[in-house]
Order: sequence, then structure tokens, then C-alpha cells
Amino acid sequence: MRRINPGGRRTFLSLAVSSTLIIVFILFMANRREDEGMQDDGMKGKYLVTPVKLPDRLDFAGEKVPLDNFDVSESLDRELLVNAYWQSHTLLLVKRANRFFPVIERVLRENGLPEDLKYIAVAESDLENVTSPAGAVGTWQFLEGTARELGLEVNDQVDERYHLEKSTWAAGKYLRESHDRYGSWTMAAASYNAGRQGMDRRISQQGAGSYYDLLLNSETARYIYRILALKLILSDPGKYGFEISEKDMYPVIPTYEVTVDGSVEDFADWADRYGINYKILKYFNPWLRDTALTNPQENTYYISIPEEGYRFFGDARGGEE
Repeated sequence: MRRINPGGRRTFLSLAVSSTLIIVFILFMANRREDEGMQDDGMKGKYLVTPVKLPDRLDFAGEKVPLDNFDVSESLDRELLVNAYWQSHTLLLVKRANRFFPVIERVLRENGLPEDLKYIAVAESDLENVTSPAGAVGTWQFLEGTARELGLEVNDQVDERYHLEKSTWAAGKYLRESHDRYGSWTMAAASYNAGRQGMDRRISQQGAGSYYDLLLNSETARYIYRILALKLILSDPGKYGFEISEKDMYPVIPTYEVTVDGSVEDFADWADRYGINYKILKYFNPWLRDTALTNPQENTYYISIPEEGYRFFGDARGGEE
């Protein structure tokens, strides 16, 4: 007669229970990993928002920015975040800068001015010929009276506030005068926004002479930090997530100049003689504000014409060739 060992039965039952528990544990862990994988897959392609790293050191026109001061670093952080995450807008600035910075840089260099001043033009107008609600005009945003004081011609037919080279020269003149007044390019840039009278009043009231120590109106208080943020991003776009190749930039269009020292009866006809149309004439010469030029003073003007091959035109009926 076969004898059954009670201890063996218990051993068998223990093994069965243990095996079941192991299987349950394996299935649990497998399901957990699957759930985690689904969560990971769900995060793929999601928009990742991260802080923007501030530089260890920074200057404007050779003047140190006191980033160790909490109010300075936090103000810069705000403008970096705004401009780094305003992607479509800032990407357009990167593209435009490639076309217009060479002109601005050359004028600043010829006048012995710091290159960093070019970022003021970006802060003022996004490198476009715009008109503000207050009537300030052009890339450098001059009011009519200020423009005339600085030597720009402003009338119904010619408005040099729209002339990038000449308005840059005028802006440089203003900034140099402000630098002589305040002893600082940072303060000169701030005065470009607030006006010298406004800056003088704040200095007198508060007994401080540094931009970073003055309590200013909200716009001017952000102004230099926006310029600094634009400098950081435009000088190294890739560092802030803007992947853009040279072919994606707006290229510099080579031009030549035609001298005009008399009148022009019809600029549309005049443009046709140089193989362009009125639209393209105005693109390269937005300072010409009328379809004609009477020029009673017989001033000499230099009109920019794009070199042949950089713009193709349809026929007179508007069709494409």
C-alpha cells in the first residue's frame, strides 16, 4: 500500500502558491511597464517648456550688466522668456537682421559708435518701417521735430526717417550726445526711449545716475532688458532653440545707386527705365513718399536699384512669365 507523505503535500502546495504569486507579480510588473510605456508614448511630441538659462556675464556696449543683483537678473529673465518663447516673432527678427544689420553696423562703425546700439533699432521697430500711435516713424522711430533737429529731411515727397542709412546716422548722433551727457551708453539707450528730459527728472528726483538703480516707468524699466535679451538671442539663435540655416535667412540684395539732382515727373515710368516697377522702387527707397519729385532746391538724392537678376517681373497684365 502506497503511503502518502503529509510533509510532501505541504511542500507541493507551498510551491504552487509561490509559483502563482511569482506569476502574478510578473504580470503586475509587465502591466506596470506597459502603462509607463503608454505614458511615455503619450509624452512624445509634447511641447517642452523649460526656463531660459541666464549668462554668467553680460555687457551692453562694453558696460557690465550687474547680473548679481536679483532685480537685474529677474528683469532680464523676463525678457529672455518673452522673446525666446515668442517663436514666430523672434524668428522673423533673426531673418530680418541678416538683411538689415550690415547697413546699420556699417554706419555705426563709420561714426565710431558701439555695434550693440543696433539692437535699439530692433527694440524700437522690429527692423520695419512702422509708424507709432504718437507719430514716430521709421526703423529708428523719430518724431518729425526730432528728425529735423538731427538733420533729416521731412516733407510730403521726401521723408528720411524711412531711409535706413540716414536715420541710423541720426540715431547715432542722438545717442552720442546722450552718452556725452550721461557718461554711459546704457543711459543713452534708456534716454532714447524715455527722452532726455524724462531721464533728467528721474535722476534729479532719485539721486541715482545708473539705469539699474533708477525707478522708471514700466516701458523704460523693461527697455534695456529687452535690448539685452535681443542681443543674446540674435547673436546666438541656436542657443535659444532657433534652428535656422543660412539659406533660411533673408539675404542682402545687392544694389547700385542712381543719382537724381533734378525733378522726376513719374516714378513708375522712371523705375521702368531701370528694369524694375514702382513697388520694388519703393521697397528699396521707402523715403520717397510721392509718385513724383519736384525737388525745387535741386538737392542730390541717391536712389537704390536692385542689381539685375534679383527680382523677376510679370507682364503688363499681371501674369507671370
